[in-house]
Amino acid sequence: MANPRRSALYMPGANERALEKARGLDADALILDLEDSVSPDAKAAARDLVCAAAGSYGKREVTIRVNGLDTEWFADDVRAAVAAAPDAIVVPKVNSAADVHRILDAVPSDLPIWAMVESPLAMLHAYEIASASPRVAVLVLGTNDLAKELHAEHVPGRGPLLTSLSLALLGARAAGKAILDGVYNDVKDLDGFAEECTQGRQYGFDGKTLIHPGQLEPCNRIFAPSEAEIAHAEKVIAAFEEAKAAGKGVATVDGKMIENLHVANAERVLSVAAAIAGRD
Repeated sequence: MANPRRSALYMPGANERALEKARGLDADALILDLEDSVSPDAKAAARDLVCAAAGSYGKREVTIRVNGLDTEWFADDVRAAVAAAPDAIVVPKVNSAADVHRILDAVPSDLPIWAMVESPLAMLHAYEIASASPRVAVLVLGTNDLAKELHAEHVPGRGPLLTSLSLALLGARAAGKAILDGVYNDVKDLDGFAEECTQGRQYGFDGKTLIHPGQLEPCNRIFAPSEAEIAHAEKVIAAFEEAKAAGKGVATVDGKMIENLHVANAERVLSVAAAIAGRD
């Protein structure tokens, strides 16, 4: 695993002070934003600020969110972003494989694409979007736009969105791609935020997109393997290797049978832990 993606923090592209502050924040990834957080009259200035800052964030994975395919700013955003050479370009409102191919035609470099899925149509096309190209590296949930289009309410537990979350996860995993959960809007409610992080991790998300630096610590902690999980993973792998050496196909750890699938899960836990250690 090359990059941990527990936390991906949106940073408003028109706010020079925020872009500077981001250099000291403990985010795994930054999404330097030219879309929702930037007013129309500030788009050009934000583009200049973001592209000038993109190479100055150390080990963090740095992405630029451009404006959508059908906006007047898309082409200029893409040209500037390609020249700035971030780690990826984030494109909002991707609804189909056809959208992905239009994006790739507009981004002739080999930059990875993070495709934002934020509509009912995108949920139904999640696998199609994720598998449209090897350059689609990550699906990013846009849960605010999704809830708006569903006419759904934001409630604890996210019951109205669970089918959509599952469809997006199924699509991403079937295509072998990473996927990030949507944002939590109440930046003062850290207990509710932590509960939603836990839910997202239990569902299988790789991490979560964030809108405030105060959300970083709980997000990074919850989406990272705990010391107990790491120790258990090491124990599983060691027990299985010992069983293999003895000519056995299964092992027992803490009274539970261990097979290949448990070893694969243990290896994934250690891979995530190693990636986090490497970034830190």
